[in-house]
Amino acid sequence: MDSALHTVKHEIAATAARLVVEEGLEYGPAKKRAAKQLGLPQRTELPDNRLLEAAVREYIGLFCADTQPAELHALRELALLWMERLAEFRPHLGGAVWHGTATRLSDIYLQLFCDDPKSAELALIDKGVDYEPRTVSGFNGKPVEALSFNSRCDALGEFIGVHLMVYDADDQRGALHLDDQGRKPRGDARAVRALLSGSADA
Repeated sequence: MDSALHTVKHEIAATAARLVVEEGLEYGPAKKRAAKQLGLPQRTELPDNRLLEAAVREYIGLFCADTQPAELHALRELALLWMERLAEFRPHLGGAVWHGTATRLSDIYLQLFCDDPKSAELALIDKGVDYEPRTVSGFNGKPVEALSFNSRCDALGEFIGVHLMVYDADDQRGALHLDDQGRKPRGDARAVRALLSGSADA
């Protein structure tokens, strides 16, 4: 990579990191808006998620070190609450809440592995949850159904977006392959409890 492209990618990542942390944007939209804010051509090569995550961690360390740990803890507690409520679907936590870069503006992403894909919807209906179904791209590259709703987080005093990605039970085998950084991309309730107790790292 030439030095100019290297510099541009880092500038985009730094700007996008601020948007992720301060506005709660997802990585994809944050990178595109950052490039636009920097006045770069539409076809400018964007930084990968690994570079952006490093920039997010740096931004949090510089500007949110006094508030982010407590916010992350509250989000993980809320995630665990829903994992326990939906235990029959073998829930796994992913995204920023799992990896430790979440703030109070971050949503919670849970992957469910169901023998019957409609059973998760029925469980939410039974619990009186007002959810919105949609189709998103899953971790295996295939479209999956997502069930999205807001859940009150008392520790933060606000509602947090919770997204349940509904997979077939067989997909669980591929869910725990390490990512390109050698990390677990998601964890079950036991792993989340370990994070909350401070006895493990994501």
